[in-house]
Amino acid sequence: MIQNHFKPAGPFAAEEVPIIQLRARLKTEIQDGNRLGLLTASATSDGHELLTVIISPLGHSVRIINSLLPHDAVTYSSLTPDIPQAHWFEREIADMWGLRPIGHPRMKSLVMHDSFPDNFFPLAAGASLPTSRMRSRRVPYRFTVVQGNGVYEVPVGPVHAGVIEPGHFRFSCLGEVIENLEIRLGFVHRGVEEHLTQCSWQSARYVVEAASSDTSAGNAVAHAFAMESLCGVTVSESVRRLRAACVEIERIACHIGDLAGICADIGFGAGSSAFGVLRAAVLGIAELLTGSRFMTGFLAPFYQRGLPDAAVLTEAASRLTEVGLQLRLTLPLLMDNAGAIERMEGMGIMKPSLAREFGLVGPAARASGIDYDVRKALPTPEYECIEWPIAIWNEGDVLARARVRAHELATSVRLAEALLTGIAVVKQPSCITRLPANATGIGIVEAWRGELIHLVQTDETGRIARYKIKDPSFNNWTALAVSVRGRLLSDFPLCNKSFSLSYSGTDL
Repeated sequence: MIQNHFKPAGPFAAEEVPIIQLRARLKTEIQDGNRLGLLTASATSDGHELLTVIISPLGHSVRIINSLLPHDAVTYSSLTPDIPQAHWFEREIADMWGLRPIGHPRMKSLVMHDSFPDNFFPLAAGASLPTSRMRSRRVPYRFTVVQGNGVYEVPVGPVHAGVIEPGHFRFSCLGEVIENLEIRLGFVHRGVEEHLTQCSWQSARYVVEAASSDTSAGNAVAHAFAMESLCGVTVSESVRRLRAACVEIERIACHIGDLAGICADIGFGAGSSAFGVLRAAVLGIAELLTGSRFMTGFLAPFYQRGLPDAAVLTEAASRLTEVGLQLRLTLPLLMDNAGAIERMEGMGIMKPSLAREFGLVGPAARASGIDYDVRKALPTPEYECIEWPIAIWNEGDVLARARVRAHELATSVRLAEALLTGIAVVKQPSCITRLPANATGIGIVEAWRGELIHLVQTDETGRIARYKIKDPSFNNWTALAVSVRGRLLSDFPLCNKSFSLSYSGTDL
């Protein structure tokens, strides 16, 4: 019998599955319509274990599977041959923990670069490693080589011409056609997850907001859910509604920003300017509610330091109504524009079958026919304030991803208005002074890019021993690389913007 060091404290189930049975079990879970939400590793008193988060959209439930590895183990049988979505998870585990998946089809470093010693595994560095682990070496990174007459490579980044995050794109082209794109990230490994085990739990909320700064509200709410799940705490309805409203406002601002970016990439300056003005208005609403345009330092687990007063809530709802009216005038500039539609249609296609295999999330998934939204799959009472549909298209191209965002904008405006209208101005003080020992908590949010997961574990003293963040972009980077194959090199910026992925969400 596997002895699990951590016990769940929140509204989810935990199960122990031997590591030799895990691959077959996960294959069955996915065939039954469940999702692999997260795969990571953790240290226990008995050695190390793999942690698998399974999400059941139909059953509206979450489960954790714990699979203990022997204390001296440095390898395990790869899950990727049967579960393609696991391929990046397993590469990350190898980089951070030194646990190598045997049989992985493309095993090489993911986030740790050549400047790090090849026997340095950041998350395992503080653990008592066996001699076999100390002898383990990280697999060197090798770019895929595409050969043939006329094939050449175009390296782009990690330093870019614009003020953006660092990422390297290696294009293998035949003429102007992209035959293969390899994406390498990890140029700014910030040690976010390590730091979350070293700082006080009261300070952790400020760290998680910076994991991917354009998702500060989403990360803050996922963190709050995880910590409250850990402690078995339920906050008031008004606090839950305010959190949901902040996530929806963040979604509105970012979707508008993405549509502005798409306009810019097709040379439609008027559309880009119009959407830019609207985005600024939404950020102004965020500042009115929280004191910050990006809503940082406002949302906290267990309580809400101060809810906005009634006049502020009314003003914010009124401004959202005006944004909704302006969107009805602005969206047709792009979505009913014959020239724009021609440029987006058929561009950067991600087939629904591949989208399912790679476990895509968010607008990119729903644009490829995947009926999955955390707000529906794991429903919470605050999202029952109005009826709203999931936006789904099947074409999987840039146009479909733009249409999903346009549809979600209208939904999010209505949701945010209703959520703010139902908030009662009641103070709720924090009731937690310390975290429970040997416990696990999970927070899952439909952030603007999609499924965002926070997992937290405490040790025998109640300190955070493991904190894992799975940004939605982690699921979708492979889709970007696949979707541009066979397209012109000049099409890449548009395809890239249509996915709108986070570098920092991967470079933790």
